[in-house]
Formats: sequence, structure tokens, C-alpha cells
Amino acid sequence: MKVLLIGGEPFDYTIAYANAVARWGAVTLILPRDRFANALEWFAPDVTIKLVDWPRHRSLANPAFLWRLTRLIRAEAPDVIHVLSNTQLWLNFAVPFWRPVPVITTVHDVRLHPGDRDTGVLPNWSPKLMARLSDHVVVHGPTLAKAAETVFAKPTDQVHVLPHPAISRYAELARAKGLRRTSRADSFRVLLFGRIFAYKGLDQLLRAERLLDDRIPGLRITIAGRGDDPHDLRDLMGDPGRYDIQNRFIPDEDVATLFSDADLVVLPYTEASQSGVLPVAATFGLPVVVTDVGELRATVAPYDLGLVVPPNDPAALADAIAHMAADRQMCIHHGDAARNWAETIIGADRVGDLAHSLYTKVHQKAERIGSKGWA
Repeated sequence: MKVLLIGGEPFDYTIAYANAVARWGAVTLILPRDRFANALEWFAPDVTIKLVDWPRHRSLANPAFLWRLTRLIRAEAPDVIHVLSNTQLWLNFAVPFWRPVPVITTVHDVRLHPGDRDTGVLPNWSPKLMARLSDHVVVHGPTLAKAAETVFAKPTDQVHVLPHPAISRYAELARAKGLRRTSRADSFRVLLFGRIFAYKGLDQLLRAERLLDDRIPGLRITIAGRGDDPHDLRDLMGDPGRYDIQNRFIPDEDVATLFSDADLVVLPYTEASQSGVLPVAATFGLPVVVTDVGELRATVAPYDLGLVVPPNDPAALADAIAHMAADRQMCIHHGDAARNWAETIIGADRVGDLAHSLYTKVHQKAERIGSKGWA
């Protein structure tokens, strides 16, 4: 059975997932050249990369691109095509030309997050249409699966759950650079990382910091990632001197340093599907405090990765951070559990096995109904 992946965004997910699938055999991955040309070193040897010149959403070159892409796919003659995100506008128009090969699409966010300017550039119909045109849809949790059945009008047997794989490359980079976290009694370092958009709960973290007052000696809060500017919410801060704000794209080495330096990762989201930050934090053995939205409780609580608090409750968030800071042994306990979760439940071996099982089932179903690929 030959599997062909079509990747792009999310960047780190694409790398981690392709490497996981390659655990059970060779896999071909089509990628945008400008996005991945400098990241080939992070892929496993069994991932065959096909770099293509991928036009922007509004480019008039897209029809010609889709023709070339379809020719490439037909030349590869896959048994299963898996599109790793439903956020490529023009792929909607290509899917019908890939039949009868079954198409799977991963949907990371069933519904658009408030303030998500990245996905918001797409027309509302585009992500939904890609999922509806696909024979099968993959999501990252059972709650999302139920939502996907409704939003995309998919029967239960066409919606599948695959966990978001651990993103280990930053921890590997930290080890290569000799970066290690050193616990210091006179400080406690909290990290909010990623795209800083409205749903990430930045205002909730700032309000929580203000409520903490002087409960945590040496408290430092790092907010790192592009998006909304935290300085615009300066009036919500208790002590602006506690903050290290890096409102920019964070290069790989800086990501490794940020997570190596942190004692706690917070996800104070007001709305979410799942999180790509958790699979990074876990590989560093970091505990988390998250809000009870989307799949976050279902991810964190069963595996003891940290504490879960209600959304939009700065007092509860402040108490949870203070509780972690006051009990370093608890931090170590949750951090060890997180590292174990990253190595087992969402580790490359398990995710690869689950993906292989899904592809086998999809391929066998296609064969039963007579869809055996191109002649």
C-alpha cells in the first residue's frame, strides 16, 4: 500500500506526522518549496519529499499549479491520499480529479477560532468544502469528531481520531545545544507560547498575574509568538516588569531556549479545538495549566499533565499558577507524566501504527467498492 501525503501547515505537525507514518514504511510527502526547503533535515530518511512551487491563495497561477500537482499525484500512483490540513483554498477544486483514489483530510480546527487572522483569510466555505469533498476526515479528539460529523455532514464511519503527534524536534535541538532547565528557588518562569490571537486568553493571563500580586517571588512571564501585541493590554498587567514579551516569529533555536528555560507552560485559552503547544511542552517534561475548552481537559487530565481550570476565570488561573510555584515536586510529577505521554501515547511509534491501521482500513474499503485507483 502506497500512501501520499500533501502537507503545508501546521509546519511542525507536518514534520512530526510524516516521520511517524514513516515508522512503518516509505511515504511520499508533497510540500511547498518556499516553506520547507530549509527544513529537510528534520524529516526521517524514509520520507520522500517532493517540493513544489505553491502559489498564494489569490494567485492566477493556481489552475496551472493544480494541473501539475494532479499529474505528480497520478505519477506516484498512491493507494491513499492524505491532505494534512483543510486550509488550502485551491485544493478544493483538485480533489474530484484525484478520484477514485480515496482522499483523507486532517481538520485541526472544526470551527474558526475568534481572532484567528491566519485562517480567517480563507472564505468561510473553503475549509468546510475540503472536508466534505474528502472521503474521510481526521480530527484530534472525540469531541472534535462529534462536531465534525455535524459541521461537515459526515457519517460516523468517515470521521476518525488520530492524536496530534509529539513535536520533539525542539527538545532534540535543545539537547544538541546543551540547553537544560535549572530550577531556581528564587524565580518561577511561566511561558505562553504560540500565535497570540484573541482565543489564546492573553488577557486572562495578564489579569491572573495582577491578582497574584506578590504571592510568587521572582515570577517571570514570557509571552512569545507573533500575533496580537501584549503591550496593547498593558493596563491589565499588575507589574509590567515581570514580563518578557517577544511579539515576533520565534526561530527554532529560540523556541528550544524558551522551553528549556520555562518552569510551567500555560494555555489560558477562551476557546480551542486542541493545541500544538502541548506536544512541544511535553517533550521538554514541562507541566501545564490549561483551561477547560475543546480537547484540553480530555488531553491533560487523564494523563496527569498538569492542572485544568475554568475558562475566563483569572482567579482560578492565578491560584493554579501559584499552586504549581509553591510545590516544585508537583511540577516534577506532572512534568514526568508529560514526558511519558509524549513518548508513548502520542509518540511516533503509536501515531504511526494508528495511521497505518487507518490507511489500511480506508484502502480495503475502497477496494471492496471497486475504487482501485487509476488504470
